[in-house]
Amino acid sequence: MSNIIKNDILIPISSKRAIKERLFKIFGLSAIIFSLSMLLILFTTIFSKGYSAFYQTRIKLDINFNEKLIDPIGTREIKTLTTADYSKLISQSLFKFLNIDKNHPKSSEIKSLISFNSFLILKDHVLSDPDIIGKTKKINLIASDDVDQMIKGNINLNISEENRKISDFQIEAINKLKSNGYILTVFNKTLFTKSDSREPESSGVLGAIIGSFYCLFVAVCISVPIGVSAAIFLQEFAKKNKITDFIEININNLAAVPSIVFGLLGLYVFINFFHLPRSSPIVGGLVLALMSLPTIVIVTRASLLAVPDTIRDGAVALGASKMQAIFNQVLPLATPGICTGVIIALARALGETAPLLMIGMIAFIPDTPIAITDPATALPAQIYMWADHPERAFVERTSAAILILLSFLIVMNAAAIYIRHKFEKNW
Repeated sequence: MSNIIKNDILIPISSKRAIKERLFKIFGLSAIIFSLSMLLILFTTIFSKGYSAFYQTRIKLDINFNEKLIDPIGTREIKTLTTADYSKLISQSLFKFLNIDKNHPKSSEIKSLISFNSFLILKDHVLSDPDIIGKTKKINLIASDDVDQMIKGNINLNISEENRKISDFQIEAINKLKSNGYILTVFNKTLFTKSDSREPESSGVLGAIIGSFYCLFVAVCISVPIGVSAAIFLQEFAKKNKITDFIEININNLAAVPSIVFGLLGLYVFINFFHLPRSSPIVGGLVLALMSLPTIVIVTRASLLAVPDTIRDGAVALGASKMQAIFNQVLPLATPGICTGVIIALARALGETAPLLMIGMIAFIPDTPIAITDPATALPAQIYMWADHPERAFVERTSAAILILLSFLIVMNAAAIYIRHKFEKNW
């Protein structure tokens, strides 16, 4: 027999009941440990696959900005400088260093050591400083994804040449470049300064991040004023009858509706009926606003309900009208809870993918959106698209984008927790 003390009275407990209590504690603790273990495994897996995307392999070459290739006439016209064959400058530099010529049977393999888009770096140098034409300058160029993966150790060099994506001749060339200090490993700023690309080594998340925050901006501008106003009216001013009960039931039901349903609504209403531009943040923001509205209304009503009636009664007793009492006394006291709910609702909206898929925000968008009506994608949709690519370089970029998205979500949820603990009052 076991005993417990309750109100200074010793009460016996059967051994069977004590065993059940211990088992319940063990099961609860086991569930917590299991959940934390799964979470740790998830974060470890994502981090182990994605951390390498935050650094990048570059090849430093002595580029001779040959005037005959860039501007043979010497006019320095923008059109001529823009259309020059800068890829040939890169090939010439590689061939000269490796002591081969363009007629070499494996010259195409050497050309593929450098990213296809690296000619844009040379073009930018020439357009920003035309005086560089005719000179030789060391330029850091982005290595191809195969070279990058080899340097990171993601390609097994012990298997036969036919079964790997990089040839023995390329390996010899890379080792020669590396031994001469021409292979560099630097922070991958391209990941944060560029948008999507067909070449994994040149792809980034800038366009997706801007698209996501444009969507959030539209969602905030629509959902917060409407949601908070609707909650104030329902909680403080509307009479309790069948109509308000019906509205409350439907608001609670809408909060549980799958997000893809809101995507279908956006497709048929905003795109097909109102003819708003497809794949644009304005449509994405409207869809996310509709999805966030029920949550904001519910949280706002709960925050208003938490304010004691004595605050309302005291304000009215001092001569304030009902509206003055609500907006000058009750609403400021409920603001911390409202802000917390809004941030959590928007954090959920930031991570949504299904509604964005329905409105076409999974298109390949290489340009950074300037306005909310420009074609754009969002960070969750970018992750979805990259996950569909077979290249190993896209696998690490997918995990890196997930880490970036998780960082935003953690920051938003941390802000919600801080606001709640900082300004919340206990009544």
